[in-house]
Amino acid sequence: MKFSDREEILALTPLWHGERFPDGRPRVPDKYLEAMKGMTLEELWKPIFTQGYITQFEGDLHTLHDDGRKLIGRAVTATYVPTRPDLFDVTMAAGAAQGRKGTFNQWVVDSLTDGDVAVVDMYDKIYKGTFLGGNLTTAIKKRTGNGGAVIWGGIRDVEQMKKVEGVQVYYRGIDPTPIREFIIKDFNGITRIGKATVLPGDIVFGAGGGVLFIPAHLVPEVVDGAAKTHVKDDFGFEMITAGKFTTAQIDKNTWSEEMLDMLMDFIQNDPRGEKYRDLDWSREYDLARNGDPNDTQSAL
Repeated sequence: MKFSDREEILALTPLWHGERFPDGRPRVPDKYLEAMKGMTLEELWKPIFTQGYITQFEGDLHTLHDDGRKLIGRAVTATYVPTRPDLFDVTMAAGAAQGRKGTFNQWVVDSLTDGDVAVVDMYDKIYKGTFLGGNLTTAIKKRTGNGGAVIWGGIRDVEQMKKVEGVQVYYRGIDPTPIREFIIKDFNGITRIGKATVLPGDIVFGAGGGVLFIPAHLVPEVVDGAAKTHVKDDFGFEMITAGKFTTAQIDKNTWSEEMLDMLMDFIQNDPRGEKYRDLDWSREYDLARNGDPNDTQSAL
C-alpha cells in the first residue's frame, strides 16, 4: 500500500508534458493561475465541456466566505472510507513506513505546498467527519499561501477558520464534533467531489458558489479559450446593441470570416482589446472557412 505514489501519479496524468512536483503532480505554471483570477466560471467551463469533460463541476457546496473571493490552485487529492479495525492497522502501518505522522487528515495537510488546494472526498460525512477546523486551516494558510480546500464532508471551528486570512474552503456541512472513525483510501489518486472526477494536479477553480476542476493538460488551451470568450462577449454585446449582428449570429460556436475580421479590428484598435492581442485565432478562421459540425449550435 502506497500513498501519493509518484509512479501512479505519472500513470494517471500522461497527457501532461510540463514541469512536475517531486511527488509527480503536474505543476501548471503560476501565470495561468494568475490569469484565471480575472475569469469567470462559465468562461473556463465552456472549453472543457465542449471537449467532452462533462463531469468537472460541482455546485452543491457551501463556502467559508461569501464575499466573492475565488479559490484557485493545484489539487492534492484524498479519498476516505469508514473505519474498520483491520484496515485501520494496515493503513497506519503503511503510512508510518513512509514517515507519515498524525491522523489521516494531517497527512494531506502536511503535504501541501505553495498554491495547493486540498480536494477531499470524505464520503459526505459531516458528524465526526469534520476534516478541517481552526488548526488545520491555519496550517493550510502557512503551507499554501492563499490556498484552501474542497471537502465533500464536514468542517468545525468555523469562527476560528474565518479568521485565517486569505483562505477559502468549500464544504458540505458543519458539525462541532471532532473527526473520528475514518481511514484514508487514496492519497493523490483518483477522487470524486459529488458529480466531479478529480485527478492530482487538476486546477481547482472555485467561484460563484461552485467548483470547477480543470485537467492540467487542458489549462493553457482553456485559459486562452476563456480569454477568447471574454473578448467575443465584449465585442458581441456592442454589435448587438448597434444592430450589426443578431443574437443568433453572436451565439453560434463558429463565427463567419466577416465577423472574425470585425473582431480582429476591435482587438487591434479598441483599448478593451489590448490584452487579447497575443491570442491565436487561426483555428477559428479555419472553422469559418471549412465548417464546424457544431456550427448550428449556440455557443453554450
